[in-house]
This record gives sequence, C-alpha cells and structure tokens, in this order.
Amino acid sequence: MKKALITGITGQDGSYLAELLLEKGYEVHGIVRRVALEDPSHRMWRIRHLQESIQLHSASLESYPSLFKVALEVHPDECYHLAAQSFVSNSFEDEFSTLNININGTHSMLSVMRHVAPECRFYFAGTSEMFGKVKHVPQNEDTPFHPRSAYGISKVAGYELTRNYREAYGMFATSGILYNHESCRRGYEFVTRKITTAAARIKLGKAKELRLGNMDASRDWGHSKDYVRAMWAMLQKEKPEDYVIATGTSHTVRHFAQTAFSLLGLDYSSFVVSDPRFFRPAEVDILLGDPSKARKELDWSPLYTFEALVEEMVMEDLKIEQSRRD
Repeated sequence: MKKALITGITGQDGSYLAELLLEKGYEVHGIVRRVALEDPSHRMWRIRHLQESIQLHSASLESYPSLFKVALEVHPDECYHLAAQSFVSNSFEDEFSTLNININGTHSMLSVMRHVAPECRFYFAGTSEMFGKVKHVPQNEDTPFHPRSAYGISKVAGYELTRNYREAYGMFATSGILYNHESCRRGYEFVTRKITTAAARIKLGKAKELRLGNMDASRDWGHSKDYVRAMWAMLQKEKPEDYVIATGTSHTVRHFAQTAFSLLGLDYSSFVVSDPRFFRPAEVDILLGDPSKARKELDWSPLYTFEALVEEMVMEDLKIEQSRRD
C-alpha cells in the first residue's frame, strides 16, 4: 500500500485529494497545525468525514524539526505540498509572513524529503499568479513569470526551489501551475465564494448588496475535484515535469456574478457594487491557461464546465443559508 503525506490537508484541495487517494487505496497522512487539532469543529470541517480513514500529524511549516519528525514516522512514497498562505489580498497586507511561510516552508519540505525519504515523489502547488502581468495569452509552461503580489513571488520561489532539487539532487520533484479552482469547500474570503454566498443571502432576504473589487478581472476557473486528479497524475509519470493545469477558458468576475445571481432568478446589476477599496495595489487583468501538455501527457481534462461549477456552489450556499438563522 502506497503512503501519501499531504500538507494543507484541511484545505479545499487537501480534502479532495485525500478522498481521491483513499479511493485509490493509499494510506493517507496529513500535516496539521496544533491549533487545528485543538479546534477541529472550525478548522477541520472539510475533512471531518475522513478522520477515521486518515492519520493526522501535528507539525508546522515554520518548524523544520517537527516536519523532520513526521517524515521519519511516515516515510511517504508521495508528498503533496499544498499548504501555504494562499489568499492574495492578505499577501499585500502581510508580505513578510506570506514570504516566510511559503518560501521557507517549501524549502523545509524539500530538504526533509531529500534527507529522510529521497525516493519520495514530491508535488509542489504552483499557481497562475506566478504569471501575474502576463507576457502573452494564453500562458503555458514556457511563459515567463511576472508575479504581482507577495503570494505570486513566494510561489515563483517555491517553483524554482522544486526545480533546483530535481536538477541538483535527482529528486522526483514536480510543480503543478494550477489556475483558479473552486468548489463548495472554498474559503469564504475568496471572491467566488463571496459571490455565491451573497447571491444566496440576497435571494433569502438576508442581505441587500455585494461589494466587489475589479469586476473586469478575468480568470480561468475550474473545479478543485478536477485539479487534484491532475496532481496525482503528475506523480505517476516516469519522469518529473511541470504542468499548467487549466480549463482553457476565461471569465470575468462580472460574468461569474451574473451567472451566480441568474441561477436564483436575480439580476446581479441590481445588487453588486464595484468598490475601489477591494482593488489590488497591483492588478492582474487576465489569466488564461493552455493545458495542452497536460491533456497530451497526463491524459487529463476537466469534467466540470464553468456553468456546472457555479451552479454547484450557488445551490450549496443556498442550502447552507436556508439552514442558518441570522
């Protein structure tokens, strides 16, 4: 039985990945912070249904010894490094923590695997935010990076660290450059979940308006369930390579809001207001991925359409809001 170690297992991607690996017969281990173990109802809600099937270990990306101890205990065959400070807006407010956690945490995980389990296959969660101010549309594996946030910068550093460990030490280390991917398990601070929750609340008379930042920003949105399949596929290849994972279609924030509100019989323009306070200091106008390499070499393609993704999120948030008392 293969053993997999997941950092960020309590997050959206981590929870779906854990489900996928369990279905494939893996022994699944996850790294969580002690604060999560002390407050499981709030911090581990995405994996509550899996807790009898997975093994959790307390450690911190800021503590090399704690990561080393977990690696010694688990000695994984595959390591999926998903944990990061991933909310872009917050990376502008706290650049130092974002850079420290994301860069040093990735470096620590790579170093730990090199010394404890050098045969372990390592996956690094890259992001389309690495492209930032894009050089061309769509972007592929050869597109130059021009990150526009501390988050994007930290992920470029993680990508280069992963590449360097692959080339310098012969590790099976690969990066997935994943475009925006959402689901009902998305955090409420992210714009997509902010939109679907607001649409549900307005439909039920619990709210009257939604304030958003740049509604003309365009993103390539997919479903997290599709994207974790790609992560797994990357680690099954004979040789490690990096891949862009995207749908190949892009939609504006405005279109996302329009689609979400229309599903509930609402005209978004009557409720959604653009607020300059939510604009980024350095905006990323459009991100559109070219997943040709992944389609050809991983035999991967998304199963969810944009419309199906938005509908799933809206209907789930409507159900959640109907069950709540404000």
